[in-house]
Amino acid sequence: MKKIIHRAADRGYANHGWLKSHHSFSFANYYDPNKIHFGALRVLNDDIVKGGMGFGAHPHDNMEIISIVLDGALEHRDNTGKQEIIRRNDVQVMSAGTGVVHSEFNASKTEDVNFLQIWVFPKERNIKPRHDQKTFSPAFPENGLQEIVSPDGSNGALSIHQDAWFTLGKLEAGQQLDITPKQKGNGCYLFLLSGEVKIAGEVLETRDAIGIEDYDTAQLEVLKPAEFLLIDVPMLN
Repeated sequence: MKKIIHRAADRGYANHGWLKSHHSFSFANYYDPNKIHFGALRVLNDDIVKGGMGFGAHPHDNMEIISIVLDGALEHRDNTGKQEIIRRNDVQVMSAGTGVVHSEFNASKTEDVNFLQIWVFPKERNIKPRHDQKTFSPAFPENGLQEIVSPDGSNGALSIHQDAWFTLGKLEAGQQLDITPKQKGNGCYLFLLSGEVKIAGEVLETRDAIGIEDYDTAQLEVLKPAEFLLIDVPMLN
């Protein structure tokens, strides 16, 4: 097993006043040669946007972009005519493909919005841009997992143009979970949203992360009630 630890305090950080952003990987003005990507996972930004503010229209291409709202509401608009609000328990997938221009603004004038912006390299380049969004039940069982993204959209998940799976977990203290690769050669990146867990001999606290590869099974032990995101992705050369 190979592993890499990304501590919350070691993430890149940018404070633009209207935007506070933590970068798990090199992004914008933050560069760390040891944190370029984890396999097909290129970006994981933990963003807080002030009320009434947001990202103006900007382009993307050849990237799978996943937005997960943790608190508040985010308004999305793009050049295909799409205009939607992404709220807590909502997940949005956008395949940029040959090119798309979009904007993201806090849907509230007064309350902050906190969301994860995640980029994954696509399996195939220059596909037709697409966009999909779904509300996932906020009441999925305690000590349960909920698959939110998969290659074929199985199990009620949103589909992505990559052999990647995203799973949200919510486990009580004392619970254990065996994590196995979704397909041979994939690695797993665990981002701890809250709580405390032990995995691969490492203790993680809120907003810490671990990437593991070349493994058959990794046991997750929950030390304090925890919510987390598991991202299973191909490991690129």
